[in-house]
Amino acid sequence: MRLGVLDIGSNTVHLLLVDAFPGARPTAFASYKQQLSLVRYLDPRGAVTDEGRQALLSFVDEAVDFARRHRAEDLLAFCTSALREALNGPDIIRQVEQLSGVKLQELTGEEESAMTFFAARRWFGWGVRDLMVLDIGGGSFEVAIGRNEFPDLAVSMPLGAARLTKDFLPGDPPKEALVGRLREYIAGVIEEPLRQFADQVEPDLVVATSKTFRTLARMSGAASEADGPFLVRTLTLKDVRKWAEKLVSLSFDERAHLDGVSPIRAPQLLAGAVAAEMVMEKLEVKQVRICPWALREGLLMHRFDRLLRDHDVIDDEYAGVGDVDALKENLHLVPPAR
Repeated sequence: MRLGVLDIGSNTVHLLLVDAFPGARPTAFASYKQQLSLVRYLDPRGAVTDEGRQALLSFVDEAVDFARRHRAEDLLAFCTSALREALNGPDIIRQVEQLSGVKLQELTGEEESAMTFFAARRWFGWGVRDLMVLDIGGGSFEVAIGRNEFPDLAVSMPLGAARLTKDFLPGDPPKEALVGRLREYIAGVIEEPLRQFADQVEPDLVVATSKTFRTLARMSGAASEADGPFLVRTLTLKDVRKWAEKLVSLSFDERAHLDGVSPIRAPQLLAGAVAAEMVMEKLEVKQVRICPWALREGLLMHRFDRLLRDHDVIDDEYAGVGDVDALKENLHLVPPAR
């Protein structure tokens, strides 16, 4: 079965199509994305501007057409913190549904964390007993831990790389004093949420997902993503600390010339490195293993599992992409982690 997931994130809007079969690893079929950083389209009140709204609506139309042309049989769509927290986010979500028939599911931070953990658990399997997952997005930073398919504890903090850059690090490059203010803010935010992890067992493996962690690993000598997903890639706290210090003096253009750094991600990289460093230090994590699967893959696999459970096989009556009622079907996500 060909499944699609449409991800309206803080940094990118991304449609991923995969082919899934019972008992087999899902394989990517096609991808369609745009670097539409919604955080950059927020006005001083925290509302998405008309320009940002039109860009998003246009992309959703193109993505639905792309999914239909490539014979996707099922499509789910979700949005994370940038749109969820925007002042006019609910209006935009309703407009997306009215114009395209796509029902955007609003994921809470805890649901994001749980589904990302689910993806990492499927990737690493049961050879790892207690698993911890760190994930930096554009708007939030999630941490989860557990020994089952879904975490025993999951938290979400407003420490996304794009959000922190916008709020704390203006300038190219920003002044060192601003980085100090950023560190003070992060220290205050992480204190209470991360204290909860002190009562958890020590994880057998700590993994990291998201573009920020993958980029920091690439800058630190890990293999390129073009070399495939099965190579072992790691990132140490020592290297994160080094880059958090070095990036302060680099312009956006200089950052964009580093291995694995794209121009759109370059401005956010310093904030992401500082957040990664401080969370890893607080959790006493010395090294993470990079996981190629994250939220999109978690949602796709959870959706496929439910379709198999509910139908055994997908019957001919399932209308697929283009059927508004089918697209409105609730995602039935797991409840927020305990």
